[in-house]
Amino acid sequence: MLGKSYAGFFDRTCHLRGTGTVINYTCDICKQPIDSENSVRYVVRLEVYASLDPIEEDLSEDRDHLLEIHDILEHLEDSQDTQISDEVYHHARYDLCSDCRRRYVENPLGRTISQQFDFSQN
Repeated sequence: MLGKSYAGFFDRTCHLRGTGTVINYTCDICKQPIDSENSVRYVVRLEVYASLDPIEEDLSEDRDHLLEIHDILEHLEDSQDTQISDEVYHHARYDLCSDCRRRYVENPLGRTISQQFDFSQN
């Protein structure tokens, strides 16, 4: 629960204007409801995109890299294949409760303990 000094600072309940409707949030990891009256809801924004690193042999200073990126993006917009676009750029948004937020921050890639420490298989 937030201290009194923060009362009113966070609007933790989302009301749809003019409808009197309250949106109830659920943690996207543990699927538990997030009590907007007594706890904080955390938002994770995830963005994954293809890295357009230059190839060593193509390091010519005469190239217009911005134009090349623009051409690639135009080609993707014209493409009907959404799988290709998703492989180049993907974004998502997740709501987390306090416990899942803590676990996410400690291990954002979801690695197991043995992978984190890279133990040998003696």
